[in-house]
Amino acid sequence: MQPKSNIIHLPVYKPGKSTDEVKKEFGLEKIIKLASNENPYGFSEKVKQALMSEFENTNIYPDGASTKLTDKLSEFYNVPSDQLIFGAGSDEVILMIARAFLVKGDETIMATHTFPQYKHNAEIEGAVCIEVPLKDGTHDLDEMLAKITNRTKIIWVCCPNNPTGTINSHDEVKAFLEQVPNHVLVVFDEAYAEYNEQNEYPDSLSLMKQFKNLVVLRTFSKIYGLASLRIGYGIAHPEIIHTINQVREPFNTTRYAQSAALAAIEDQEFIKDCREKNKLGLAYLKGQFERLGLSSYPAYGNFVMVDVQKPAELVFQGLLQKGIIIRGGHQLGFPTSLRVTIGSQEQNEEFINVLESVLNEIND
Repeated sequence: MQPKSNIIHLPVYKPGKSTDEVKKEFGLEKIIKLASNENPYGFSEKVKQALMSEFENTNIYPDGASTKLTDKLSEFYNVPSDQLIFGAGSDEVILMIARAFLVKGDETIMATHTFPQYKHNAEIEGAVCIEVPLKDGTHDLDEMLAKITNRTKIIWVCCPNNPTGTINSHDEVKAFLEQVPNHVLVVFDEAYAEYNEQNEYPDSLSLMKQFKNLVVLRTFSKIYGLASLRIGYGIAHPEIIHTINQVREPFNTTRYAQSAALAAIEDQEFIKDCREKNKLGLAYLKGQFERLGLSSYPAYGNFVMVDVQKPAELVFQGLLQKGIIIRGGHQLGFPTSLRVTIGSQEQNEEFINVLESVLNEIND
């Protein structure tokens, strides 16, 4: 059995250790997981009610067109319904975009280091990935422009960037889009957009009205707390959405996911509360990093990348042994840094206490 030659070298995705694994490995009873950028406050109570109501329909296929959810988001964002498409997380929308637009030999531009699914799905389609190093942890948009050729099909921009948490400003993104050829698709991945309150954050939906080659990706996995249900979406010009729909599987989102997302979008008070708590948590972590003499990138989502000035793998293992799960920068291209999800205040305080202890142990 011979697989496609262009996937032989691709790594299999390895998720971080689960809380149960860490408990068993180190004989611990309590674990704090700050590794996957999940919402520590769970999800809206309205979601629970919606899921319970949907249970009796388990034997019935979902609406393949996600009609009710489409109508709700169309109203919420004031965009036409034919500009929306849903996937099993925004990951699947990335997959569908790559499948719909890339063929062998096409070029696609992305940052390094950024969300790995752009490169992964592009390489499955046989595309050539042009990677542009980050500049101070941020997308180098000028250098990305310089890499455009007549073979370029898609440019991927992650905002906030995962794993660094940084953004490009609205003016920077607009100037970038003004110089990208009309035939090149720009995919603007905003998985953490709802956490942001800064004025310089790009207004992607207004930019989309001006630039028909712009695709905006968002998700219900992060601030909405529906990570396990896997539902995300794309917003773009109707022609682009139509093309992506041509490769979409018939029932790619479940009844549960659609119902939960409908309920979640209705509870903006919950979102506002999570955003405020996240803001306070970020301020606390930043202050503690400064106290410890550690630097971190500007953060615009629900995670922060901090330089611990020690081998990241050593610090990662030290934290793990004490029941704190984070993402080590040694796995992300940042050998002395950690990517830490902003947790509840209790979780944040425990993380700082354990981090300080681990750093002291390494110094000794």
